[in-house]
Amino acid sequence: MTQANSSNRAPRPEWDHYSGILRTFVMWNALLAFVVEVAMLVFVGWWALTLDLPWWGRILVAAGAVGALIALWGSFAAPKARFKVATPAVVAVKVVAFASGAVALWGLGFGVAALVYAVVAALNLTVTTYVRRDRKRR
Repeated sequence: MTQANSSNRAPRPEWDHYSGILRTFVMWNALLAFVVEVAMLVFVGWWALTLDLPWWGRILVAAGAVGALIALWGSFAAPKARFKVATPAVVAVKVVAFASGAVALWGLGFGVAALVYAVVAALNLTVTTYVRRDRKRR
């Protein structure tokens, strides 16, 4: 029996590189990343649905804004992104996306929640970027 080519295997999750309490921390951070990403889409969609437009206009804006964020994220920021770009570019895309979620929440009148969301997203992005760093450069 032959072994599968290593390039065909799925990449290991970032927590596989850690053990003990640090592994648990990285796993919880990955879960938090998912929650922050979904919240971003919900906040932008919610904001669009409150615009002073006819109902069909609000639906179109919400679908377009959320769709644009999904396309941007899937193209550049997702772990299996369509286009591989340097880490600073990935971070920039994520900052823009998370900022749109915070601005949308602010626009809904939830200023404190927007600031809390922005801080949590920034901390999560910092940890995620660190644990996914290129390990060959150590």
